Formats: sequence, structure tokens, C-alpha cells
Amino acid sequence: MRLTLPKWFDLHTHFRQGANVARYVADHHAMGCAGALAMPNTKPPVAAVSGPKTETAWSIEAYRADLLAAGADAFEQLIVPLYLTRETTAAMISGGAASGLLQACKYYPPHGTTNSEHGVPMAEWIGGDVLRAMEDHGIVLCIHGEQHALAGPAYFDEKQTAESVFYTETMPRLREAHPRLRIVCEHITTAAAARFVASAGDNVGATITPQHLLYTVGHLVQGLKYHLYCLPLVKFEADRAALRAAVLSPGQTRFFAGTDSAPHTTKATECGCAAGCYTGGCAPQLYAMAFEEAGADLGSEAGRDAFERFLCTNGPAFYGFPASKETFTLERIPSTTAPQVTDEGPVVPLPYGMGLTLDWSLGSGEG
Repeated sequence: MRLTLPKWFDLHTHFRQGANVARYVADHHAMGCAGALAMPNTKPPVAAVSGPKTETAWSIEAYRADLLAAGADAFEQLIVPLYLTRETTAAMISGGAASGLLQACKYYPPHGTTNSEHGVPMAEWIGGDVLRAMEDHGIVLCIHGEQHALAGPAYFDEKQTAESVFYTETMPRLREAHPRLRIVCEHITTAAAARFVASAGDNVGATITPQHLLYTVGHLVQGLKYHLYCLPLVKFEADRAALRAAVLSPGQTRFFAGTDSAPHTTKATECGCAAGCYTGGCAPQLYAMAFEEAGADLGSEAGRDAFERFLCTNGPAFYGFPASKETFTLERIPSTTAPQVTDEGPVVPLPYGMGLTLDWSLGSGEG
């Protein structure tokens, strides 16, 4: 089987910083990616809109320049969100929107994931001037949707997780206070999040990663496969089933691709495990496998339509730019991955770390 598809957009990924950024950008180009939303949790964070880098903050303008110089100039679209910190003001939002540099802002729960220590609890944003300015200017709020400061079974249990609490308690309050706010619920992992997005209206969308469509917490803990360790964690079978049902829903327009691909040269450390799965170079193949495991026939019109919507067209439509007119191909031929060798050490892609042979390969043809 051979699929020729519009080039797709990864609307949640990490290119990091430093000498190896060009390698990670190149991996995205190699897998038919037409554009990306590049996460701002650098050190220091991308917490200003314009101006030079400082010791405490980078700007969207400066980080974009780094990415463009590393090969991202070949993308059709490149979005760098503003990291919401205590220094963010409504005036920054208004000025950034007027400049054209600001298209999205990123919410991190404090200490919820890699380099998120500058985050502010969502309760402090709700009803405030910053989110109201984002509403007024059509700026997208990209949310890492986990409740702040939970521990033990309140953080992760079969009946409740930090994500399910966030989407059942915090998100309804956010929507009530800011009904015009455009929101992307990033890397959702639970049935609760899928239900919220499906019922929230056209100005709320969600990204889903390959790993959350493919795996459950059982895959992570059986053998402690730490290359699958990411935040939010993979969840239970009922959650995976809900995500799969969401992306396969006929004609759905609000669930789309965002890999959360995150390169780490050292996953296992003395103080814990680095959070993030690297899927550069192999994400479309993994997504195709996930759709087939969910029951989609990618050779049928309905199956291909569901896959193309999720991978190629829903995301651009939500963010307000056109789908790509260029194409890439996937072929149902087994393939393998290998570590990306960098100056700082090897970056192990998720399939290699899981001992997985891909069912699909990237084709050679593109238009």
C-alpha cells in the first residue's frame, strides 16, 4: 500500500537549542513535515516577544532566527509560542499580536515537565488581563493540561490523574471565564480530556502524540521501558481507546498531530528519568500504525480521510493557515530506526528504544 498525502504539520515539537538543532530540524524535513510549532521551554525560556537574548529570557524573534538559521527556513510555517511567566503582561500580548510575531502562548504547570519551573498555576491566569488580551487578539493558548501540585494517587491513579482533574475541574472554569479564547489542549492522554475537547466548541482543539495512541502505562512499566517515559504519562486502555475513537470519528476537525518529540541525549539519570519521546524521522509511520491498530483501513476512502484530516489538514485549519500543496508518501513496507548521533551523545528514537520495527516506510516520491 502506498499513500500520497499533503505534507503535514507538527503542531507541538521540541527543537531545543545549541549545535544539534539542525539535526532535529532535518529529521522533521525528512519525514515530510511542512511546518512546526516549536516549544519555548529553552534555558532561559522564550518569555519575550522581540529583542535580543538576555540571561533571563529569549525572545520569539531571537529563537525563530536560530531555528531559521538551522534549516527551519524551509518550512512553510514556523510558530514559536510565548512562554507564559510572571513577567507576561497584557501589553506584551497586544504588542506581540500587532507585530505579527505572536501567534500563540504556552501554559506550563509549574515543575510539570522539562524546563517548566517558570510556569504559573492556571488559577492565577483565569479571569486576568493576559488571557483577556489573548481573546481580543485571537492568540492561541497552548495548554499542558495537568493540575498543579498533586501527588501520589491524586497525581496518577486509575480513577484520577493530574490530567483528568485539570479537564474536569480547571478547564470548565477557564472556558466560562474566557469563552472566546482559542485553545489547543496539547498532548492529551485521557478519556476526560477527549470528552472535554469533543464538547467544547470550535475554538478548542487538541493534539495527540503517537505514543499516546499506541501505548498504555503497561507498556511503560513492563521492563521499565524508559524511552517511553514522557509527560503527561501514557495512561490506561480506556484512555487510549477514547483517543483512538476521537481521531477516527468521521469528519472530525479538532484533533490533530502534535508529536511532542523531545530529544534527550541522556534519558536515565541519577535523579530520575528525562521526560520525552523522540519521534523525529518516524512520526508519520507511527501515526499510521496507531490508526491501523485502532481499526482504520488506510486503503479505504474513510480510513484515508480520517488519517489525512488528523495528520495534514485539521491542524492548519485550526491555526488559520492553508494545508500544504506539496506531498509526501508512506509505503506499507517494514522499516527500522537508529539513534541520532549528536555532538552531545546519541538521541534514541522511540521505536528503537522500544525494540519496534515500523510497519511503514517513508516513500521516495514527493511533489
